[in-house]
Amino acid sequence: MEKRTLAQIEAEIEETKAALNDVHGTETEVYARIVGYYRAVKHWNKGKRDEFDQRKMFSLEASKEYDITAADCICEAKAPAKMSAVDTTKELNSVTYEMYTRKTCPNCPPVKDFMADLDMPGRSIDVDTKEGLAEAAKKGVFASPTVIFYNEAGVETARCHSVEELEAVFSKVAVSA
Repeated sequence: MEKRTLAQIEAEIEETKAALNDVHGTETEVYARIVGYYRAVKHWNKGKRDEFDQRKMFSLEASKEYDITAADCICEAKAPAKMSAVDTTKELNSVTYEMYTRKTCPNCPPVKDFMADLDMPGRSIDVDTKEGLAEAAKKGVFASPTVIFYNEAGVETARCHSVEELEAVFSKVAVSA
C-alpha cells in the first residue's frame, strides 16, 4: 500500500465533491393513477392534464358544511313481523294479473306456461294488436313478456318479465303481523 500525503487526500476529496455537484442522472419516471390504471405522467395528453388539474381534493373542513336533515336522522325500526306460511290458494284468488305478450317473442312461451299452471284469475293481452299496444302504452309496458300483478284493491303489486322473476315473487313467504 502506498503512502499518501494529507495534501493528496484533500485533493481527492475536492475532486469527489466537484464530481458530486455535477451529477446528471437519468430522468425519473413518475406514474399516476387518474382513471383506473397507472400511466407515466410524461405521456399524458391535454385532456388527461386538464382532468388532473380540475380534480377536487377532499378536505374534512368542507365536508362538515353538510346540513343534517330529517332524512339523515336515525329511523326507529320496529321488530320484524312474525313469519308464517299462509294458504297460497286463498291468497292467489285475491290477486289478479295482466300478461302482455307477442306472437314472435322467444321468452313468452315459458312465462305463459308458468302462468297457466297457477290457479289465479287474469288475462293475456297480445301487444301485436292495436288495442293491446294501446293498453300496454297506457300501463307503461315496454317489453314482452310482462306480467303485472294487482291486489284486491286493484293496485299494482309486482311486475315480472321472466320465469325466474315469477318464481322469486311466488317463493316469498307471506308475512303476518
